[in-house]
Amino acid sequence: MSTQDYYIGVDVGTGSVRASLLSKDGKIVASSTQNSRTWRDDNDHRIFEQSTSDIWSAISKSIKTCLEDSNVSAEQVKGLGFDATCSLAVADLQGEPVIVTKGNDLGLHGERNIILWADHRAEKEAELINGTGSVVLDYVGGRMSLEMEVPKILWLKKNMPADRFPNCQFFDLPDFLTYRATRDSTRSCCSVTCKCSFVPKTGWHSDFFKQIGLDQLVMNNYLQVGAEGGNVLTAGTPIGTGLSKQAARELGLVEGTPVGSALIDAYAGWIGTVAARYKKDGILQEEIPDLEESGHRLAVIAGTSTCHIVQSRNDIFVDGVWGPYKDPVFRGWWMNEGGQSSTGQLIDFILTTHPAYPKLEELAKEKQKNVHEVLDEVLEQLRVEEGVSSLTELTKDLHIYPDFHGNRSPIADPRMRGSITGLELSSGIPDLAKKYNATLESIALQTRHIVSVLNSRGHTISSIYMSGGQAKNIKLMQLFADVCDMPVVLPQDPSAAVDRGAAILGRFAAEGGGKGDRVDQAKELWKVMVEMTPPGTLVVPSASPKDKKLLNAKFKIFMETVDIQRRWRVEMEEAARG
Repeated sequence: MSTQDYYIGVDVGTGSVRASLLSKDGKIVASSTQNSRTWRDDNDHRIFEQSTSDIWSAISKSIKTCLEDSNVSAEQVKGLGFDATCSLAVADLQGEPVIVTKGNDLGLHGERNIILWADHRAEKEAELINGTGSVVLDYVGGRMSLEMEVPKILWLKKNMPADRFPNCQFFDLPDFLTYRATRDSTRSCCSVTCKCSFVPKTGWHSDFFKQIGLDQLVMNNYLQVGAEGGNVLTAGTPIGTGLSKQAARELGLVEGTPVGSALIDAYAGWIGTVAARYKKDGILQEEIPDLEESGHRLAVIAGTSTCHIVQSRNDIFVDGVWGPYKDPVFRGWWMNEGGQSSTGQLIDFILTTHPAYPKLEELAKEKQKNVHEVLDEVLEQLRVEEGVSSLTELTKDLHIYPDFHGNRSPIADPRMRGSITGLELSSGIPDLAKKYNATLESIALQTRHIVSVLNSRGHTISSIYMSGGQAKNIKLMQLFADVCDMPVVLPQDPSAAVDRGAAILGRFAAEGGGKGDRVDQAKELWKVMVEMTPPGTLVVPSASPKDKKLLNAKFKIFMETVDIQRRWRVEMEEAARG
């Protein structure tokens, strides 16, 4: 049996849990994925709920499977890190799950205790918050998203019996996992700053919480949301005394194993990608990136939704883009976060709701290929048949606006909706293939919109570092490079980048990271990131001059679509008022 040290990273995504066991040099020794359950409401499309008990059980299975498959002993695991979606987990003051489902059981003990990030029930609460004019809003791009935790807590306050609310604790899901692991409720700077209105430099703003009707949080000295007295931890700082006896038994690990302060999944993806060197034409880039280079690298974490994260030495305020957040990863550094609420989800929706999808599945099964490979073949055949030079030209008259689930940034408007222009009286596989290509284009065009706004406000993004399932879609990645006109770096294993970031937190905690001054913390964590991040693959812009013109024209139309939808909405609202 090997005697070297190992680290475990746990990534809790929207529909699954993945644990990976990594060696000190960043090699993935074993991985295990377990599905997690999401509850929906047939009568309300806004509702997405999960269970911390279900997720913890999946974490336990994943970690134990990694140890069994690798023949690594629990004693060799020296550190553990978590990341998760920015979802609201609710427990009582003893840590037992509390029901978040509307109805008579709201606030009682029960399994469904997570309001998932995608849950949009708190629209009215977000509108109330955004009408306050509070300084808190300056640090979320001017408007707070209904996907954040404070609107959801306010929804619970309004709908829960008054005697139940004071008995609740509210966690961003990454922080609940470290609490469940250590029984120490100290929150991460990442979660409370990015999702819970903990403002840089000044912390909680009592006037804001009183103004929106959450005065009980203030009266309880913020015990219900943690970070009393402003005590928060930066990424990977060891929490408490490590794994509790109960958690160690449940996970198959050793009591006291160091646990690093957690990150929201997108930020773990940032940690697991932006320190990478890259290969071009099979040749590895010789220069090792330094911390300053991170400010020019945009991390794009693309799965069900997409997050865009960039770091800066300075606090850059960008309307419609979350942040600037201070110290979410490195002390003394600021971050902005853009995002698209529905990307992978949108691709699936466009495919599975098309009448030709069952035929596509049959064809894929017959060819023993996945549906995306078959669509690529169909598109190439159509390109040849129609005598055009590219797929961009093939679908030049088909325009899709992708905000089927609202806009996260840079418009920051949850009421935005999707649209398709250029429809034909066609319902076969060729029509589906064209809509698929136009959907990929729309996702890339919206990324360009976000990048252009960030750079116009003071960022200097010159490259994109991808992670997540969409990084496997080479056609989409080439579109990102061509539409944004900048190189894209793909991780060695797109699915592992986020849990790699979590494992880096585990190693940093095991080595006592985060206890020095802010310069030392940043240098130490960056050093671990460089050591544990394998080289990526470079995708360079390759659009022909003709395609560049077509893509620029599509971007112009994309922006016009935004203006038109907003104008139409005003006209219809005025008409409805009579």
